[in-house]
Amino acid sequence: MPKVLYEKDGRIGRITLNRPEVFNAIDDELPGELAECVARANADPGVHVIILSGNGQAFCAGYDLTHYAQTKGTNAATQDMPWDPMKDYAFMMRNTELFMSLWRSYRPVICKVQGYAIAGGSDIALCSDMIVMAEDARIGYMPVRVWGCPTTAMWVYRLGAERAKRMLFTGDKIDGREAEKLGLVLKAVPAAELDAEVEALAERMATVPTNQLMMHKLMINQAIEAMGLKNTQMLATIFDGITRHTPEGMNFKKQAEAIGWKEAVRHRDQGTWDWTANRPINPVG
Repeated sequence: MPKVLYEKDGRIGRITLNRPEVFNAIDDELPGELAECVARANADPGVHVIILSGNGQAFCAGYDLTHYAQTKGTNAATQDMPWDPMKDYAFMMRNTELFMSLWRSYRPVICKVQGYAIAGGSDIALCSDMIVMAEDARIGYMPVRVWGCPTTAMWVYRLGAERAKRMLFTGDKIDGREAEKLGLVLKAVPAAELDAEVEALAERMATVPTNQLMMHKLMINQAIEAMGLKNTQMLATIFDGITRHTPEGMNFKKQAEAIGWKEAVRHRDQGTWDWTANRPINPVG
């Protein structure tokens, strides 16, 4: 079963993340399949616009921590010490570049978010050109609390420095209403109206010639790339590997192995664990 689906519907190319049983979590294969679907849409002169969505209850719940964090031993995300940072960088930059196929796509990409676009799932969404969220959907990058750095670095380019710091210093999840208010997404609508809102926007854009869409996307993207996007992504991807191999990052992995990643994530996101000492935070300070 493909982990990412593609179909052409008139002038719209539809790309759908297809691991609904795990909320479309990212594994080793999904990023490559995503980029292949983007390439198919770009190779078709009849496709004017891409709609990117997730099958089931969520857009994407990030990396599959059952595999990357909970499974005992080493994997592509965590190595034994001493670790090889360039091996880690090669793996994560591969994924970053595959996510960025959405950014580089000559066809504009509208991302439709229901449920969650969190952690690595937010990386995917933020590489799109526009995001339309359900008002009750959630977006955020919780691994900034421990065990992660957003490799695409799109938070700063969408939000500016201060608001990006607000999100990445806390690891908070925000709903669609707040995401629209901050300027992180184009629009938030009631969940029942999400499909219709995205379809109307895509249909409107699809009436524009592909060469016009391509020129305007390249022009706008160039303004962002001139700010040093590639260099920032290189630093972010290196830092992402470091976060998973600091004492705190290794302690998080040990906790996930011992008590399961859901419980380890609960400790992380609620701020109830001292990852340096690897013990509960003393409530009296």
